[in-house]
Formats: sequence, structure tokens, C-alpha cells
Amino acid sequence: MTVELASKVTGSHLGRDAYVYVRQSTLTQVREHTESLERQYELAARAQALGWAPRQVVVVDDDLGRSGADSSAREGFKHLVADVGLGKVGIIFGIEVSRLARNNADWYQLLDLCALTDTLIADGDGLYHPADFNDRLVLGLKGTMSEAELHLIRHRLTAGLRHKAAKGELRQGLAVGFVHDCDGRIVLDPDESVREAIATVFQRFDELGTARQVMLSLRGDNLQIPRRPTGSTRVCWAEATYPAVHDFLTNPVYAGAFVFGRTRTDKRLDTNGRIVTRTRLLPRDEWEVLICDHHPGYVDWSRWERIQDQLRANWRAPRGHGGGPVREGTALLQGRIRCGRCGRMMQVGYSGPKGVCPRYVCARSKQLYGTDRACQSLGGRKLEARVLEEVFAVLEPASLAATARALEQADTAHRQRLAVFELAVERARYTAQRALRQFDAVEPENRLVARTLEAALEIALAAQRQAEADLTAQRLRRPTRLSDEETAWLARAGADVRAIFNAPTTTWRERKQLLRAVISEVVVTVRAADRQADLTIVWQGGASTAVVLEMNKTGLHSRATDEDTVALVTRLAARYNDATIAAILGKQRRRTATGLRFTKTKVRDLRVSRGIPAFEPTAVTPTHDHDQVVTIAAAEQLLHVSRATLYRWLADGFITGEQLTPGGPWHIRITDQLRHHIVAEVPDGWVSLEQAAKTLGVARQTVLHKVQRGELQAVHVNQGRRKGLRINLKQPSPGLFETP
Repeated sequence: MTVELASKVTGSHLGRDAYVYVRQSTLTQVREHTESLERQYELAARAQALGWAPRQVVVVDDDLGRSGADSSAREGFKHLVADVGLGKVGIIFGIEVSRLARNNADWYQLLDLCALTDTLIADGDGLYHPADFNDRLVLGLKGTMSEAELHLIRHRLTAGLRHKAAKGELRQGLAVGFVHDCDGRIVLDPDESVREAIATVFQRFDELGTARQVMLSLRGDNLQIPRRPTGSTRVCWAEATYPAVHDFLTNPVYAGAFVFGRTRTDKRLDTNGRIVTRTRLLPRDEWEVLICDHHPGYVDWSRWERIQDQLRANWRAPRGHGGGPVREGTALLQGRIRCGRCGRMMQVGYSGPKGVCPRYVCARSKQLYGTDRACQSLGGRKLEARVLEEVFAVLEPASLAATARALEQADTAHRQRLAVFELAVERARYTAQRALRQFDAVEPENRLVARTLEAALEIALAAQRQAEADLTAQRLRRPTRLSDEETAWLARAGADVRAIFNAPTTTWRERKQLLRAVISEVVVTVRAADRQADLTIVWQGGASTAVVLEMNKTGLHSRATDEDTVALVTRLAARYNDATIAAILGKQRRRTATGLRFTKTKVRDLRVSRGIPAFEPTAVTPTHDHDQVVTIAAAEQLLHVSRATLYRWLADGFITGEQLTPGGPWHIRITDQLRHHIVAEVPDGWVSLEQAAKTLGVARQTVLHKVQRGELQAVHVNQGRRKGLRINLKQPSPGLFETP
């Protein structure tokens, strides 16, 4: 130790601890680069040589196996920096600057803290004081070189990796269904059951059109799919899940393509200042390497691209756009109707007694911009019937050929479908036989092992029985073959696509898939004045057909409304507006002829169709006549009593009220006697209802009954804090609210 180095160490430094920071970048280096690790631990002896006692030497090795690129994942470095800031550290030992930090942000933060707290830094070349200009300059250069070294290392590794990937020779982790042969080439898995299970996923997607339906179909048939955990070479079998099915359908390796650079890692700071790393998929045109026909695949590249287009079309469409997968609803043109006025895709709604009658509405402008009403709307049944007429006319020439091909392919498709079940049975039998051999090989006295193997055998036998039952069920679904005579008759008679479309066995999803295969979209423009709609059917391929749809006249459904409801609306229209009438009919659970709830518009249509005049409101000012019938609102003004009190009196029978029909507004009869029993102040000697019940020794309801019968005199106070009913217990007299 030179005198110059020793002169930098003062008593202040020796009074604090010496920290030895030990780090290796990877666990492989920890296991294999033992000489470097020993050199770092030997720095503790150097600290003792400079004057620190053994108990003062703190070895920080929490970051073994962690990269020095940043400090977010290095708890040992964070602890070291914290202790430096608290003034606990006299010197920091590291074999070289790169062990402490590989980026200048962390390195200069440490240097600044060391300069402020008079902390020394020592490496294999010497001892430095960050507060000294020359030492700080040397440490800064070393930090910059360490950061540049990391960049060079990464550049060399990445450049070699990318160069190898560009030739398609980079060996990556293989997806399940592929293995490397003895020459290192990628080939299909030799296990036939694995290949057939993966092929089944693609076959069923062609039939069903969505990844979710494929997953449900596989689960419904108790078919498992192969999976390979990351880093493992063994294939395990598990129930189908949506992520697994989606991975089969979207991974280009199953199309025989070699792909490199499909993802990009983005970094950002969260609200706590921590670095958050996110990996995202890149668009296909941004992939670094794409080599088609690199190895055998389960589908060709063109078919894989069609699958990606279908999956994108199945995404939930943004507002104002069409698309999305076919759903279970009865709207045949869901996602295919475009508004001819604003250009947005029209939404689907359902109505009717059972909620199965579709209606297409363009309400985006109302939802997004607050316009007064929807752009346009029309019923779905008549629109769909008109479009179907054009579709069947287009399909008729091709229907015979399509049916003949379908019959030819039915048996082939069934045999392909059975293959995966047959292989599943074969795999289950092998697993059961293997479990049986293991059970037979164990010594009978070793019950600890025998019980475990016996349980595994029972599970394997149960799986075999289930697989055999599934195979039997699938064999029973074999399509019926047509005889030569039946095939000849079909060639002469042709096929009825309309009958197939309307058959009870055809699901709504299948009907929609057929229409989507033919129709791109239907542009609708409603002419309200003529009660007509102009339709432009855009076929797949770009051709279009223009047709005119005759719409129903307004109010036609109202003519079928029952006469009892019509008579009630006639009586109510003399006193109430359409909104009030709709509310009354709703309380009575009355419905229109089509089973819908009455609304203000539907009441108006009914009146117009039946010639019922509308209610004409007049300004009515409550008067103080001796006897009059007024609304609840007018009674509030005349009697200065709250609406809740009036409704309570009506329910208790204290006052007389009238309703034109059940559920209609109440009207109250105002008399002089009623006015005299509503006062502003409490008369002397009159008590509350609770006090009267307590004095008489009866229930409150009994006191109220006595008031109704006239056995007790009562008034209602409508002002001040003492509002409410007051009872006179001195002498009986006619009761409150008694009808004269």
C-alpha cells in the first residue's frame, strides 16, 4: 500500500464501515466464473489491510446473478446507496466499476452521494475520493467506459444473433408439435396423436370461425390438446383453453414459417418512478425476419393469413364500424347494415314479447353528439326477408354443385374427425398399460408406493374408458350415405337452399355465416315521407344490387289493439297528455298488439289511428270555492300540506279521493269542513297522536279510528315546528275529514 493511497484514508473513514460490493451478471457466471467471484470476496482482506477492523467490513452480495444495467432489480445496490446517504459508509470496494453499475445514471448518483458524505471508492487500480477533481474525472471516465462496454457486448451478441436469424439458422424454443431431428432441422413431432390434435384445432376453426367456439367444441368432446412447458422437452396433455387455442391459430411456426423479432420491449416510468417493461407484438410488416416454407407446417402460409384475417374480423368492432363474430341473436344482418346517411354501421336491438324481433338503429350521432333523435331506424324482419330474396336468387345456380360437393366431403370429414378420437384412445390405452406395468413391478409389501401407483392406475383406466366412450359417440354420428339412385335424383331435382336455410336444425350462427360468405354489407337509406327504404346490397367481390323496400305505415300495429284499451285511452285523453297515459297503461301492465310497452309515441300513434283528440291543457288556478275536486298539486297549494301527507290520508281513508282508472292520478275533494280542520297553530289543550294514545291507554291506530268515527276531535297543524295531527281529549265532536 503506497503512502499516497494511505493518506486518503483518515480517521473519519476508519470510524465508519467498509462495504465490499460483490456482483456477477448471471447465475451461470456465479457457477462457472469462480475465480472472479473469489477475487471480489478477497477485497475484504484489502479493507483490513487499509486499517478497518474485521467487524467493520460489510460484504454486500445480494445481487449475485443480476445484471448491472439498472438498479431497479438490485436490492443490494439500493441498500448500499441508502447507507452511503446516511453516512454509515467510509469506503466502497469493488473489483471494477462495472461491478457497481453499468449505466451512468446509477454511477453518478453514487458518486455525488460519496462526495457529499466523504466516502471513498476503491477498485483494482487504486483508491479514489469522489470529492477530488482528478479522482472524480477518473471515476467518471471509468463509468463511461463501463457503460460503453455493456453497449459493445450487447451489440456483438445481438448482431451475431440477428445474422444467424436472417439465415433461418437461429435455434429458438420450439412450439409444441415440432422437434429437432438429428441434423438440427425442424420437423413435425413424430407422435401421431400430437399432430392430429393440432390439426383438429385448425380444422374446427375452419368449421366454426372463432377461437372461442373451437375451445368450447374441444371441451364439449372431451378432447385434450398438447402443451409443452417452457424449457421442457416433454409434452403434457390438458383441457383446451382460449389462450392455448389462440396460440395455435396465431403462431406462424405452425404455417412452416421462421419468424424473428415479432415483439418489442418498451420501457416507461410508472407513477412511483420505477421502470416498467412491457413486451408487445409488432405488426407483420415490422417483423425483422420472416422466412416462409422454412420447415414443414400444419397449414400453408395462405391459409394461415386467412385465419389471421378471420380472427381480426372477430374482434369487437370500434364504435361506428361493422364486423365482429356472428352471435346467437336472431338479427341475420348483424354487423352488415350501414347507414346511408351518415355512413356509420347501424346497431341491433331486439323487441317483441320474447325479445326476438330485431331492429336496426343508427343512433351514434345521438349517443356521441347529443342530437335530438337517431339518424334512422327500421324493423329487421321485412328488411331481412327482402335481402334473403336476393341472396337465394344469387345462390340458386350454384346450389346444386355446392350440395353435391358437401355430400362427397361429408364422409371424408367424418373420417378425419374420428382420427383424433382414435388416437386419443390409443394414447389412453398406452398410458393405462404403462401404469399397470409400474403397479405390477412394485413389491406387494411396499404399500407406500403401491397405493400411489394403484391410484395412478385407476385414473389412467378412467381416462381410457372416457376416451373409448367419446370415440363410440363420434362413430354414431356418421353421416348417412346416399345411394346411386338418390344421387342421380338429386342431380335431376337440384337442391333447395332456402329449405336448408330455414330448417329447424340450422342454427342462427350458421345462417349468419352463410350470409357473410355472400354479403359484404347492406347500405340502407330510409325515405320517411314515402315509407320506403333504398337498399344497396354489396356482394363479396365488389358487385352490388340496388333494391327498394316497402316499409310498414305508421300506426298499423295500433289498429289491432284491444277495444278495452282503446276505450280507456279515449277517456284518459280528455284529461291527460300522452306521457301520462303511457305511464297509467304501464302500471296496469297493458301492452300493444305486438306485445311492447306503451310509450308516449305509441300512445300518440294509437290516438291518431283511432281519431282520438289529444288533451289540450288549460291554465287552471286553484280557487277557494266551497266544494271542488282538484289534483294533488293543487291540493298542496290550497291546504298547505305536503304531498306525502295527502297520499297518507288517502291511504288511511281520512279524505275522499277520485281516480279515473286504477293507476291514474288522484283528485281530491276540498270541502269547507276539511279547510276548518287544517290550522296554523295548535289549539290550547290539544295533544299529539302519541300523547293521546298514551293517555287513553290504546294504540295509535285505535285513536285514528276514533277520529274517523267522530268520537274524537282532531285538527292538522300545517305550520311551525309542531306540524302534524293534534287531538282534543276533552269532549267528543265530529271528526277530522268526515264526509258531510
